[in-house]
Amino acid sequence: MSSRYARLREIEQLDPHTDYVEINRLMTLYEFPWDINQALSFALFRTYAVPTIGKLLAETGEFTERVQKRYDDTGLILEAVLEHGFQGTGTDAIRRMNQMHRSYPISNGDLLYTLSTFVVSPIRWMDAYGWRPFSETEKVASANYYRELGRHMGIKGIPDTWQEFCTIHDEYERAHFAFDPGGRAVADSTLALLCTFPPNDKAPAALIDAFSRSLMDAPLREAFRYPAPPRWFQALSRGALRARGRLLRRFPVRTRPHFVKDSPNIRSYPNGYDVRQLGTFPRGCPVPHDTYSDRVNSSPVTPSAT
Repeated sequence: MSSRYARLREIEQLDPHTDYVEINRLMTLYEFPWDINQALSFALFRTYAVPTIGKLLAETGEFTERVQKRYDDTGLILEAVLEHGFQGTGTDAIRRMNQMHRSYPISNGDLLYTLSTFVVSPIRWMDAYGWRPFSETEKVASANYYRELGRHMGIKGIPDTWQEFCTIHDEYERAHFAFDPGGRAVADSTLALLCTFPPNDKAPAALIDAFSRSLMDAPLREAFRYPAPPRWFQALSRGALRARGRLLRRFPVRTRPHFVKDSPNIRSYPNGYDVRQLGTFPRGCPVPHDTYSDRVNSSPVTPSAT
């Protein structure tokens, strides 16, 4: 498999309506590991700009006082589902995520918006900075994968297509993006963590901070009340990522998977971990609402054609 586009040809032989787990594995672990990780990091940033989400995350203290562990737990739980699918260890990861969410009064709207960012952000990142954009097959498979994840989380009103995910995403942001001190605190803490990741740790923190703000769109920066870097610096930052994408087109296709759990950025579990013990275990009874389900519905999802 020497051609840079060999993996794409492999993906195009699969059915995005039935093979969406395998397609997402190939995309995330082989084809675009760094890009998808960056896109999902910015997807989480977007959720902080919704006051009901940012304020809650600040109140728990998980993203301000224990940001490294929270970063690690989020990545490892989501990767367990991707690696193992919607059974076995993947089911354990989803159950762990649902148990944490049930401890707080999170609205279905906030959950659906968060789910939409995981579909929309990677598509738009690859359009802007990737060595190639997602194919239609990959976009459909991504939407179907997150539809299935959302179903296991008990989220209601999940759309059928990636285009509908984009509509929900954009409309929710227009209606809900606003400043909240808690959301700003969580964003600040996360930016500070990014400055400690290699190779960022060898650059001045102020430079990494400005680079990250350069990649944010104006509504996102305004919701955090972040100042916009100079236009020339924004152009330089975005241009550097586009240049990286063009350079990667000359690289050979990746033949070994790139797991988040093997990244030097994951630091909380040097001796390994049990996915059932990741995350937090808040005291007290779960909040009574019907947004979540610990029980995995055994009926198969039937994605609509996109």
